[in-house]
Amino acid sequence: MSLESLSNKILAEAKAEAQAIIKAAETQAESIRKDAKHEAKAHLEMALSRAQKEAEQISVEVVASVRQQNQNAALMARRSVLDNTHEAARDAVSKPKMKGRNELVKSLLEQAKDQGEKDMVLHPVETDRKQIQDAKSGFKIGESVAGLGGFTLVSADDSILLDYRFDSRLDTAWKDSLAEVNKILFE
Repeated sequence: MSLESLSNKILAEAKAEAQAIIKAAETQAESIRKDAKHEAKAHLEMALSRAQKEAEQISVEVVASVRQQNQNAALMARRSVLDNTHEAARDAVSKPKMKGRNELVKSLLEQAKDQGEKDMVLHPVETDRKQIQDAKSGFKIGESVAGLGGFTLVSADDSILLDYRFDSRLDTAWKDSLAEVNKILFE
């Protein structure tokens, strides 16, 4: 065998080996490319799934937050209506010409006679002072007290205070009937 034919044989074997290496490299590259595409697709699907779950959770939280804000607004509106209603009742009771005022004062004086002692001092609300003095309750009349109407009775040693003012009666009636007022106004 000549040197040239040996050289050609080596060259041919080298070319064949290079072709085999290139083909193996291309096959391996194609396999790596497929694996990378598959892995990228799996990561993308996982990221999309996670993003969708997070979006759904955020949506639920936003809806819950809006509902809570609406409930708070409704409660605040109800509170405002109730406060305005209470204030309107106080305003009506405070008027000197309120219908039934004289009868109410007389009724309170009768209760005071039954519950109080003769040595107690009656302190009228200024609005009702004249009517109370004219009624001759049998109690000593003292200084005026603040209030919407009515009076207080105080023992001689200041240890007992009986409150017959419209304020306290209205507050008690308001607390006792708040559920009913709520029902009337909002149902």
